[in-house]
Amino acid sequence: MEVRRVAGTEDDPRAAELRRAVARLRRDLAAHPAELPDRAIADDELAALDAMARTGAPELHRLRRSLLLIAGALGSVSALGPALTGVRAAIDQFGNVPQTGIGRD
Repeated sequence: MEVRRVAGTEDDPRAAELRRAVARLRRDLAAHPAELPDRAIADDELAALDAMARTGAPELHRLRRSLLLIAGALGSVSALGPALTGVRAAIDQFGNVPQTGIGRD
C-alpha cells in the first residue's frame, strides 16, 4: 500500500479547507440532540483530522480511514450529511479521487 504524504500543507489551502470542514462537522455534531452510540469515535477521528491538517503531514490513506470511521460512527443521520460531505470534499482535494455517487456521472 502506497503511503502518500502531502508536502507543504502548512500554507496549503487544502489543509485550511479541511480544518474548516472539520470545525463545521464538530459544531453540527455538538449541536445534534440525538444520542449517538459512537459519537466518541467520531470526535476522536475529527480531532485526528484536525491535527493532521495542522501538522502539515497528512497521509492520504489515514485521511480516508478517518473519514470512513466518522461516516460509520455517524450512521445515516441526515442532519449531519452536508457537513460530512464537506469533510469528504476537503479530503478528496488531497488526492486524485474519482467523483462518483448520486448526481455525478
